[in-house]
Amino acid sequence: MSEDQKKSASNGHDEMVVSQELQAKITEVRGLIGQLSDKESAYCSDASISRYLMSRNSNVKKAAQMLKQSLKWRKEYKPEEIRWEEVADEAELGSMYRPNYHDKCGRSVIIMIPAIKNSKSTETLKYLVYCMENAILNLPAHQEQLVWLVDLKGIKMSDISFKMARESIRVIQDYYPKRLGLVILLNAPIIFQPFFKMIRPFLETEMYNKVKFYYWDDHNDKKNLEDLFDMDKLESAFGGNGDRGFDINKYAERMKEDDNKILSFWTQVKSVS
Repeated sequence: MSEDQKKSASNGHDEMVVSQELQAKITEVRGLIGQLSDKESAYCSDASISRYLMSRNSNVKKAAQMLKQSLKWRKEYKPEEIRWEEVADEAELGSMYRPNYHDKCGRSVIIMIPAIKNSKSTETLKYLVYCMENAILNLPAHQEQLVWLVDLKGIKMSDISFKMARESIRVIQDYYPKRLGLVILLNAPIIFQPFFKMIRPFLETEMYNKVKFYYWDDHNDKKNLEDLFDMDKLESAFGGNGDRGFDINKYAERMKEDDNKILSFWTQVKSVS
């Protein structure tokens, strides 16, 4: 498989210049993970291995083990094969989605609104993985990270699941290392604080440091959001001037188009393998 194809699978646009020291460690990791299939190789670009190394403080053995587990998970869970039709019911009310804009750093954005409940919800984790894969697919050149914007306004304890939160944290930390650049918890009510304390032990230090609590009635927090986002694109629900509502039909069309891009890529991989 060519390096260009590896980049496409890794995030769509992985491009990086590495030091000789880092390149040597990347080579060591490749040696430890052994022979790979073409599909597995697609997720082992230099940029991808570099993220695993950074996540494990440049420890080659730990990074290689983490990458092996991630490849095993991908082989079993097949996140790249999840299609819109499989998660459409989960998505229909707009409780989680990727808006059609990036932040000012070029990072893809995933919006979550836990207070919106879907009575047919059975595939929340699967949909989260789908959103992660889709957000990575839509990263621009030279950008590897995502932003989560979690609107907690009006949330009740019955809206959130400790089990789901713990499992989501595990998946993101173990299988998407260094992908989250920022997690914004917006307008968290007092009742959310005990819940956050419960999940805090499951957050690695790096992940914990990326979590920021913002409140609209705080001038500095509002300024931070204005610095992060184009306010003409950010939804009005979050203080912006963008679209007022989630349109499931338009969103479905976008997701189906992206599904076709993924299918086309893997067809190309198979044709040269």
